[in-house]
Amino acid sequence: MTTKDKPLFNKILIANRGEIALRIIRACREMGIGSVAVHSTADANSMAVRMADESVCIGPPQGKDSYLNIPAILTAAAVTGVDAIHPGYGFLSENAEFARMIEEHGFTFIGPRPEHIDSMGDKVVAKKTVMALGLPVVPGSDGAVESVDEGLKICENAGYPVIIKAASGGGGKGMQVVRNAEAFQEAFTTARREAEANFGDSTIYIEKYLEKPRHIEIQVFGDKHGNAIHLGERDCSIQRRHQKLVEEAPSPCLTEEERNDIGSLAADVIRKMGYVGAGTIEFLYEGGEFFFMEMNTRIQVEHPVTEMITGIDLIAEQIRVAAGKKLRLNKENIRLRGHAIEVRINAEDPDTFMPSPGMITQFHAPGGLGVRFDSAIYAGYAIPPYYDSMVGKLIVHARNREEAIRRLRRAIVETVIDGIKTTLPLHEWILEQEAFNTGDYDIHWLEKKLEAKNSEAK
Repeated sequence: MTTKDKPLFNKILIANRGEIALRIIRACREMGIGSVAVHSTADANSMAVRMADESVCIGPPQGKDSYLNIPAILTAAAVTGVDAIHPGYGFLSENAEFARMIEEHGFTFIGPRPEHIDSMGDKVVAKKTVMALGLPVVPGSDGAVESVDEGLKICENAGYPVIIKAASGGGGKGMQVVRNAEAFQEAFTTARREAEANFGDSTIYIEKYLEKPRHIEIQVFGDKHGNAIHLGERDCSIQRRHQKLVEEAPSPCLTEEERNDIGSLAADVIRKMGYVGAGTIEFLYEGGEFFFMEMNTRIQVEHPVTEMITGIDLIAEQIRVAAGKKLRLNKENIRLRGHAIEVRINAEDPDTFMPSPGMITQFHAPGGLGVRFDSAIYAGYAIPPYYDSMVGKLIVHARNREEAIRRLRRAIVETVIDGIKTTLPLHEWILEQEAFNTGDYDIHWLEKKLEAKNSEAK
């Protein structure tokens, strides 16, 4: 290997599990970088452990004792002599203290600066920050709401309905929709209690509740040299209980002008912030207007959708930027081609959504032109009950949305995951719905359709 071909890092530790760990290992191998997989005892036979160059057990099955165990991860990094640590998504990926400790121990954190994780992780601080940098926000409180009386005044100014949210929240926890003043006090108390229980922080804030919004997120990237770009948007409006189930790009509801305007604005914001690495700025979109919702300071579950329409390896670009390289991408050389759709396959009952861990008895991944299956499962693998229920992501790419939907239908039929229940039948049903095929849906659409479906079945 010549000096020119020398890898950016000698070895990277992946502080995660499942398909994202395997995804990062693949990128490392293509870049000539060694990989270390850490794992719990429950994941000793995982595909990530099998595929990594080295592996280290860091604790028992429960996440708090393994994948959230910072001392164990740092010890594994020191023992294996890695240069850098990639957190993936979930677990410690948006833990600013973890990022600081990685740098303090002489490793490179493959992610943004700790101060940006901090500021964007607190929804109240994030809202204030982006407002100052020019992003539009949903009407509501300027910061934390401390009392019922204060909240009622904010609701009166914003207009009902409103939504109460946990400042440190995510995943739909700590959220309460309020449609009138009479219901506010109980909702306020419940939201604070849920926020404290789930995040150890009872801070809440209030926003105007949009009735039929789309969930639009912009993929952004910044480097250590002051460069910043966006890679288009993803539409994540097919949701259940604020959890994304289907993502696509480009959004069927945006015009080219809207896409360029909001993308350029998002890139300008992270340039002003001095943000480094991959990030996603998420918006609610209604009536031709965008409203900032939050920023995720990590790679997203749905990043393959953007990779399919751009041809860019986002994990590899994360690694390059963390190593101090300039972005190879700019506004002129990014081209969005065709249409991509991703469905998340969860080990859940498709009707009740109850978890379905267990042994996979048979497995066959779909294939063919424009089909990608990101997963770490295999026949004989036992899905553990301790972690998130997602077992795979099926992504398709085609020349246009109509072709992508047809390709996705075909790929779902080809997919075989026996021994457990999965949400594949749910995705088949979604693809049959007229609203999905015409692109005429919002973030509340799926829950309403499921309620109607369940009522008809009774």
